[in-house]
Amino acid sequence: MKKSLLLYLFILVLLLNVFTYKYLSSELTFEKSRSENTTKRLKDSLVSSTQKLADANYFSLEKNENSQNYFNPDNAKKTIQIEKLIPFVTEKLMDLNANPKGNPYTGQDQIGANKFIINKVKILNHRWIIADFSDGEYWGEVLLKYFVNEDETVSFETIQSFIYQK
Repeated sequence: MKKSLLLYLFILVLLLNVFTYKYLSSELTFEKSRSENTTKRLKDSLVSSTQKLADANYFSLEKNENSQNYFNPDNAKKTIQIEKLIPFVTEKLMDLNANPKGNPYTGQDQIGANKFIINKVKILNHRWIIADFSDGEYWGEVLLKYFVNEDETVSFETIQSFIYQK
């Protein structure tokens, strides 16, 4: 009786070991394939996001070599660094938000109690800027022309402004 009990226990332990081994090896294979699939999906997502970002930045001064050459011609005595120009122009435009009647380059007169101020600016090339403005109640966009003068001041001109309906 004792011999058969030991034999049955040995067979039971052996079967448990075989099933545990199979389970753990298949789990390892499953985790490995899942990890590879996740990595592949993330790489594809990264490539897609990078492409979308490149498409979104197509119209920007940072990526437009022709516009950059406008500020840095070969025969220029003085050149302007694009990395410093973009924040400089943006800051000059945003400084006009301090005007008591609102930013004059939004192209809109004050409608309610709040003034229109520019929230976001995108410099498209060596001549144009697109900006988002609001007064907290109404929102709009404006297309501006800008000029960097010889005395390193910036002048702006409103081309067209659009305000969205409530």
